Amino acid sequence: MIAKATALLIGCLLAPLALAEGCHILTQSSSPGVAAVETESCYEFQGMPAGTINWSCSNESQETLGTRQEKVAKCDAGYVASCRAAITQETLANHRSSSSNPPANEPNVPDDAKVVTYYYDLDDPTQAKNDCEKGGGTWEQR
Repeated sequence: MIAKATALLIGCLLAPLALAEGCHILTQSSSPGVAAVETESCYEFQGMPAGTINWSCSNESQETLGTRQEKVAKCDAGYVASCRAAITQETLANHRSSSSNPPANEPNVPDDAKVVTYYYDLDDPTQAKNDCEKGGGTWEQR
């Protein structure tokens, strides 16, 4: 009986870290002179507590790009490329911000936490790859 209760308690404590949450983003340029690098993407925070993505998913603001975002349970599998990078404090507000050398023991960010961005439609794959790698991320083309 105690073993079952202990297992249930451990499962409840770990569940918030196991749930994936994503933010699906559709971007359209509102100016003919400004091209969008990515037009459809979705990002997930891995290794973070449930609900961590809420602020960054609702706080995206781009003046020259029309962006529509929506929180989803999980990003879809049909992506053409992905970028995996370490999460920093700044990433929690702006998913595009990452670091190749995140500070150790950063408050509220586990050392193994990652932001994974999945790209479904890219107007400029070379630029998206460069942005990923310059931010300390690992690019994967499918």
